[in-house]
Amino acid sequence: MSAPEKKGFLRAGELARASGVSTDTLRHYERKGVLAAPRRSANGYREYPAEALARVLLVRRALSVGFTLDELAHLLRARERGRAPCREVRALAARKLAGVEERLRELAAVREELREALADWDSRLAKTKEGGRARLLESLATSGSPPSGNNPAPAWRRRKRKERSTEDGKG
Repeated sequence: MSAPEKKGFLRAGELARASGVSTDTLRHYERKGVLAAPRRSANGYREYPAEALARVLLVRRALSVGFTLDELAHLLRARERGRAPCREVRALAARKLAGVEERLRELAAVREELREALADWDSRLAKTKEGGRARLLESLATSGSPPSGNNPAPAWRRRKRKERSTEDGKG
């Protein structure tokens, strides 16, 4: 093999280092169909064309924003068959964003519950003798929406509800 022909290819280790993944990840990408199987050198080394680096970086970036390997494989196959799946990519990304927005709302609710729990726990601890039990974890069992719907809310949650109803002129 001549030197110029060799320069157009990267061995698996070189591609892995350049793209920040392992050689196992490259093989996984091949199995999933997002990276073409490489050619083999005379001594059996896997050699990827230079453009494989751009493909691996594209895959990594797409994964980081929520695309799955299966989704990418589908889209990339469509592109290789001459289709332009741009609208499909756009719609899929919009669904990913909607999922992220929902998770952010859920996380904001968890953050608020934790803030309220900590305030309640600080109050409980202030009233508890050193070495005594404030039963902090047990207070979690009565917080949130219980599966059966019949557990009482913890004191901090009852106070919040009372404050809200007073502010609304209902209490």
